Amino acid sequence: MDAFLTGGSGFVGSHVARLLVQRGARVRCLVRPTSRTDELQALGVDLREGDVRDADSVRLAMAGADAVFHCAADYRLDAPNSGELHHTNVDGTDNVMRAAAELGVARVVHTSSVATLSPSKDGRPVDERARATPDVAIGAYKRTKVLGERVAEEWARRGLPVVIVSPSTPVGEGDAKPTPTGRMIVDFLNGRMPAYVDTGLNLVDVRDVALGHLLAAERGRAGETYILGHANLSLRDILELVGRTVGRRAPRLRLPKWLPVALAHVDAPVSRMLGRAPRVPLDGARMSRRKMYFDPAKAVRELGFPQSPIGPALDRAVGWFVGAGFVRHLRARVEARC
Repeated sequence: MDAFLTGGSGFVGSHVARLLVQRGARVRCLVRPTSRTDELQALGVDLREGDVRDADSVRLAMAGADAVFHCAADYRLDAPNSGELHHTNVDGTDNVMRAAAELGVARVVHTSSVATLSPSKDGRPVDERARATPDVAIGAYKRTKVLGERVAEEWARRGLPVVIVSPSTPVGEGDAKPTPTGRMIVDFLNGRMPAYVDTGLNLVDVRDVALGHLLAAERGRAGETYILGHANLSLRDILELVGRTVGRRAPRLRLPKWLPVALAHVDAPVSRMLGRAPRVPLDGARMSRRKMYFDPAKAVRELGFPQSPIGPALDRAVGWFVGAGFVRHLRARVEARC
């Protein structure tokens, strides 16, 4: 397989790149001049400088590929300029799909997100049919991911063989930025989470997510969407699992759901004044008012998507964060346990 990959320096994309190389694929990655490429270089992938927002660079780098994995996205819940997210998540997706159509690519996998779905009000897991609309999506990130997914669907209707995968909340090693969920784990490990909110997430091993991309390319039906998820867990249960790795108890104080939103409103102007990212992103606080539980049964049934235990993935995440210097004071304790 001659594979073209966007977002290869990101959390999910880096795992897709590694798995493609392990499976013997020839891999080309589109990377921006500012991207960290150490791991990709170590894998021996062919690095092509460009940006999904630049249609010419996408087409030039993609030429000759028989499979495309579009993992690039601007994943920020606190972006000061929503136009930047639209340019990458919507316009960038259109650039990738258009190039794939013009070049006659045999298979395209578009990485969407469960952010494009509407969680239930009662906490029951939802499946791919719970489609959100841009006007009800919370925040610019979710809105642009919905719009980007609609772009991919439109290209599928035009005949492009594109399969859409929607990861839930991947966890594991290599979350270098880190993602909002990774930041939550780091904050807990650093003792900066004295309380919790009664919310919930669907966690999935990032290695399974990478495999899900390859399975979608091999077995997915064009135009279909597949949730790549696994364990529906309350936030307190997640913190309990993380805490076991380092011998730390999860917080017992539960905050009312309105309080994080109020704190986010207070934190926003302070963060702007100090020139830092908000400690409590408003969009994230608003999302936490519902349990974001999802049902991956379709991917399990049609793709053979694995359901690896989530505990080991969280252990690897903790070990990686400690080893990467995000949580220095726990290094000896984690090394002893892992």
